[in-house]
Amino acid sequence: MLLAQISDLHIKRPGSLAYRRVDTGAALARCIAALNALNPRPDAVVMTGDLVDQGDPEQYAHLQTLLAPLQIPYYLLVGNHDARSALREAFSDRPELREGGEFVQYAADIGPVRLLALDSMVPGESGGTLCDTRLAWLEAQLAAAQDKPVIIALHHPPFDCGIGHMDNIRLDRDATQKLAALVARHPNVERVICGHVHRSMFVRFGGTLASAVPSPAHQVALDLRGDAPSGFVMEPPAFALHRYEPASGLVTHHAYVDAAPGPYPFYEPEGELID
Repeated sequence: MLLAQISDLHIKRPGSLAYRRVDTGAALARCIAALNALNPRPDAVVMTGDLVDQGDPEQYAHLQTLLAPLQIPYYLLVGNHDARSALREAFSDRPELREGGEFVQYAADIGPVRLLALDSMVPGESGGTLCDTRLAWLEAQLAAAQDKPVIIALHHPPFDCGIGHMDNIRLDRDATQKLAALVARHPNVERVICGHVHRSMFVRFGGTLASAVPSPAHQVALDLRGDAPSGFVMEPPAFALHRYEPASGLVTHHAYVDAAPGPYPFYEPEGELID
């Protein structure tokens, strides 16, 4: 099983730039082309929130257009920049977006792996939470998937990353403790994946690993001071590839959207190492 993860697309209306600088629509188009070109091609793509920039219906319509060339099944999650109702209206052909009642939560089987999509959004706020209703849904889903490897996906990281202004808007600490305790009771949880910080991160969490991915557009500046100013940098756009094999579990690669020179050989045609 090969699952691609992209996050924090921040799609604007056609012709608009994020923060007057970032063409997030063009960035997503390049990312989709890179995903389509992968060999082997992923079984699915999960998009862990902040699909658009202001939860605007026109932004979701533009997102639909941009996703049309994607030749891989995909799954959508909400982040703090999203709006549940506008997302559901734009993607009315996606029944899983309505399965969670008030929340955009659902389960999907991708090969042998069960993906559990969580809604950590708090409307009008940048930080996230998981209320008792959302956690009860997750607990029931985990109980029903005890014989399967599980990936839990949500937008907000349930951990501190050290970038002060982002740690102020992570998943709240009460929800984090409850989520960690729940995950710890289910050793079949291979990974908790998230976005929000626009950076690659890994941390131990609830007896497993939690990880985050860069954005296909702009990245949050890596400044580990507690009082770091809020800012972004145009570091190379990237995505994750989560590869599951029963013998090895889940192995994650981070791939860059834009092509780099190479590959070049290590060895001469005769078999000698190139000096």
